[in-house]
Amino acid sequence: MIQCKFCKIIRGESDAEVLFKNQSAIAILDINPIHYGHVLVMPQRHRATLVEVPDEELLDLIKATKVVSRAIVKSLNPPGYNVFSNNGKAAGQSVFHFHFHITPRYDDDNIRFVLKLKKYGGDDMAVYAKRIREQIQSSPVHELS
Repeated sequence: MIQCKFCKIIRGESDAEVLFKNQSAIAILDINPIHYGHVLVMPQRHRATLVEVPDEELLDLIKATKVVSRAIVKSLNPPGYNVFSNNGKAAGQSVFHFHFHITPRYDDDNIRFVLKLKKYGGDDMAVYAKRIREQIQSSPVHELS
């Protein structure tokens, strides 16, 4: 993925404030932060969305996310923080190299996810659950714990 902004950073072709690296992951400061200290944690190999990240890489990615989250909390002392990921254009993904956002949050920051929550009608909840469960059970690797 020669043109991917994040791949260029990983290859050292673009500047970034690198905060952490492990075998599969790298964490950098976001250049357009929600709050100062907003960090992006991504796989070092190009993966467009979460479902493309192999399990062994995902473990390193989650570990990196935890290390950086702890560092944000201890160094910046925010009363809270968000960890989130946008997967696909409809979800707000703008760089198609999977990444977690970690952003400090403050009581008066007035940032809100504007949601229009729905209610399942009739047996719709059971229908959706059945469709998803069937897909999980038909996958080569699945666990329900």
